[in-house]
Amino acid sequence: MSDLQHGTPEAPTPAKLPTIYDVARAAGVSASTVSRAFSRPGRIRATTAEYVRRVAAELGYPGKPLGPSLPTGRTAMLALVVSDVTNPFYTEIMRGAQSAASDAGYILLLVDARETEAFERVGLERALAAIEGVILAGTRQSDSAIAAIAGHRPVVVLNREVPGVPSILLDNAQGMRAIVEHLTDLGHQSLTYVAGPEASWADDVRWRSLRAAADDLGCGIERSGPWFPTVTGGRAAAAALPPALPGTLPTAIATYNDQIAIGLILALRSRGICVPQEVSVVGFDDILPSQMVDPPLTTVAAPLRAQGRAAVNAVLSTLENPTAASRRPPQTLPVKLVVRASTGQARQAAAR
Repeated sequence: MSDLQHGTPEAPTPAKLPTIYDVARAAGVSASTVSRAFSRPGRIRATTAEYVRRVAAELGYPGKPLGPSLPTGRTAMLALVVSDVTNPFYTEIMRGAQSAASDAGYILLLVDARETEAFERVGLERALAAIEGVILAGTRQSDSAIAAIAGHRPVVVLNREVPGVPSILLDNAQGMRAIVEHLTDLGHQSLTYVAGPEASWADDVRWRSLRAAADDLGCGIERSGPWFPTVTGGRAAAAALPPALPGTLPTAIATYNDQIAIGLILALRSRGICVPQEVSVVGFDDILPSQMVDPPLTTVAAPLRAQGRAAVNAVLSTLENPTAASRRPPQTLPVKLVVRASTGQARQAAAR
């Protein structure tokens, strides 16, 4: 059996699938009692477990664990939740998490949220009885919903801070500072930030960090967005830019992530705008496609594989010492600027 299993709900509409909370309401018990009825029936009265399973069956709730419990009552399974499994940003995170889980004797269950809170919620609820811990690599859940999950299983959140829940962050301030320093060294006196999703914690931190660095270095800054964090989102952002007339088009653009930057470059080229001769473009993440776009993308490289490993290790640490989890400060991983061909001298500097 592969160490990486897919646990994503299939075609049915998420709202129509019974959840652990639906079963709990119908049976008049708590969600944790429903979970125990399937994963650890010895922890509750036999009559209660039988009753809960009967109610669940009547509702069509698929509560049977995905993997057999060990004699200790543990399943040796962890869940990794990503917002979109096709997003190359998650590839290295998944590899790092899978490697660390395998080293520890665990199987990693992959939950693809398909960019929707409903699919994420249903996927987690269906997997809850089978897993010992959860890694939220890309989540649409509210802070209160994440805290509720953490009340049942150890949770680690990536690229977001949630009070009382361990998190693994990237050094966004370091990365955005490096972008501004690089662009000002090339003679750029102002830049435009193409933002990501409106509700993104990381986008908010990157924008504030970029603005602080720009103010510190005397660089003007504007914001465009929010935009979807995809190549399509980047194309849409490019369409919203002013026409390539003297003094109207920004000389430098920093984006929320590489996918937006790639979409921008492709769209600008289709408009006959040369990168970097007319506009410099910088991304964030250093996903594999950033090396393949023409021109190759200057970007902030994030240690995504290391982040995946660190997340698994944090979950396992919480399993060993649950009381320490809420006191653990966020772990921040360093980033670095990788300079490629998508950035060059500002137009006015190149003309002198």
